[in-house]
Amino acid sequence: MDAKLTVKSVKGFCAAGYQVGDFFQVKGGLMIEAGKPQGICMYALPALIPYLTAYCRETSPDDWINLKKELQCPDNTNTVIFGLERVKG
Repeated sequence: MDAKLTVKSVKGFCAAGYQVGDFFQVKGGLMIEAGKPQGICMYALPALIPYLTAYCRETSPDDWINLKKELQCPDNTNTVIFGLERVKG
């Protein structure tokens, strides 16, 4: 299953340069495909991966991961909020 993460908001200054509308995808739960910009923040990625591995698998309808609609980077001062959605590959 594939997932798309789209920047919904940026609070403060994002050192990686993310802006609202930027995105990247996870293909088949295995490969990360850069979208716009052509890079993925090395600080945000480790915080997102545990959720993405769960989100990209087949789950029962009542699995907790199905309730997730947003994820955020670990910077509490300059926070980037990513919208999370499943997409057909």
